[in-house]
Amino acid sequence: MRRSGKTLADAVSEIREAVDFLRYYAAQIAGLHNPAHGIFTAISPWNFPLAIFTGQIAAALAAGNGVLAKPAEQTPLIAHHAVALMHRAGVPVASLQLLPGDGATVGAALTSDPRVAGVVFTGSTETAQMIRRAMAEHLSPTAPLIAETGGLNAMVVDSTALPEQAVRDILASAFQSAGQRCSALRCLYLQEDIAEPVLEMLKGAMDELSLGDPASISTDVGPVIDADAAAPISAHIARAKSENRLIKQLAAPAEGSFIGPAMIRVGAIADLGQEIFGPVLHVATFPANGLDRVVAQINETGYGLTFGLHSRIASRIESVAGQVHAGNAYVNRNQIGAVVGSQPFGGEGLSGTGPKAGGPEYLARFTAAPVVESASPSKPYSSYYKTLENDLEAVSLNVAAQNSMLLPGPTGETNQLSLYSREPVLCLGPGYDVAKAQAAEVTRLGGYGLALDGLPDPDWLTRLERFSGVVWWGSAEAGRPYARALAARKGAILPLIGALDKGHVVLERQLCIDTTASGGNAALLAGEALSIAPR
Repeated sequence: MRRSGKTLADAVSEIREAVDFLRYYAAQIAGLHNPAHGIFTAISPWNFPLAIFTGQIAAALAAGNGVLAKPAEQTPLIAHHAVALMHRAGVPVASLQLLPGDGATVGAALTSDPRVAGVVFTGSTETAQMIRRAMAEHLSPTAPLIAETGGLNAMVVDSTALPEQAVRDILASAFQSAGQRCSALRCLYLQEDIAEPVLEMLKGAMDELSLGDPASISTDVGPVIDADAAAPISAHIARAKSENRLIKQLAAPAEGSFIGPAMIRVGAIADLGQEIFGPVLHVATFPANGLDRVVAQINETGYGLTFGLHSRIASRIESVAGQVHAGNAYVNRNQIGAVVGSQPFGGEGLSGTGPKAGGPEYLARFTAAPVVESASPSKPYSSYYKTLENDLEAVSLNVAAQNSMLLPGPTGETNQLSLYSREPVLCLGPGYDVAKAQAAEVTRLGGYGLALDGLPDPDWLTRLERFSGVVWWGSAEAGRPYARALAARKGAILPLIGALDKGHVVLERQLCIDTTASGGNAALLAGEALSIAPR
């Protein structure tokens, strides 16, 4: 509460999450069979200065790595206390070192030292891309980067939703933690038929929020982290007000870095341009027949972290959940507060590299599966860029879930983790025989591998589309041009892979449904029951 402005409820939840990470990863140690990478740099954010900090460290240590932990410069005292507790509990000092400081000096050094074998990072997409470029220049070209980054997260509320439940969940998703969660709701889509009454309810519910000292049990919304964070949020709200798009804003305390929660009208999620990391909710409307277009607009942002849906039509829930490109989707509940082991957390596209934190595939990325280097004869795939481009486009992707598993959770909640094949993985050997073995392993893990014998020009990787990564088992010297080319790409971060694991070839998408929130027999809505279908 003192160091990062957390409310009492948020602080208690964060301590619980930190403990959950420790227990969850400890329980998975017995199932690990591959060796550790070596030394991991762990760079954590200020918005979860204990939970994410602890989770990164716990995963790296559980897999046998040493850890250089760089906390956010705004919250080093929380990190210091956490590390002191870990040392007291028996973690060797030589295995866990705390290195506080700013990103430009300490962070840059820790992501550019060749003695570092991998990096785990939570923060902005832009910073993750900078880290990737530094790693490509200085670390092993196949050193893993596990990045969880930002999102332009949306929620859709259709005309069948229960307004009281929707308003409750919108309020929590947008304004809890002063909107300073990467999972927070940024753009609300309301079906036109219910938009005005729901907005009126939202305005009234906002009036009940209490802003003030986060140490007070009555406080709902505390300050944003500091004045530097507050300034661009205030400017964004002021611009919307000048354009007559500000629907409502609450008054904020004069002292401290408070931002009054605000609602702003937009035409679509594309109007946001970038993530506004604070208590600002953008609202758009859509016609009854426009849901598919809304989902397409959300996918077109390139971000894929969280998504929310309020609806009581089962077929609509199934359809939308299958279309939206988001790592975590929530139905008839809020879209924040993922629970370790029940809702593994992490996005896709611009929102992260995977695998999901607190999920079954996470620890494998901290280990080094054996690779087989070979000097087998060359058998070039093609010297023509267009041939490769066409073949990538021709690969038929499995758009349905390969398999799904139910995860534990409370009564009245369903948690399902589904695996989808990523776009093709380029397998570059070296040598065609090794490339074929790599492609076979990609296929075994559930993906699509395309066996090549290197590339005539590594810079092709800056321009090619429709692939999700590159496997390379050769020398660091020969692999570095590939790593540099991948790091130079715009958009999603794509890896040069040495140690293959399942998370490299499949996407994990988690669906959480509050099954108590239907408010009645959903089969009777919109003609779902055949007996009431129009004739």
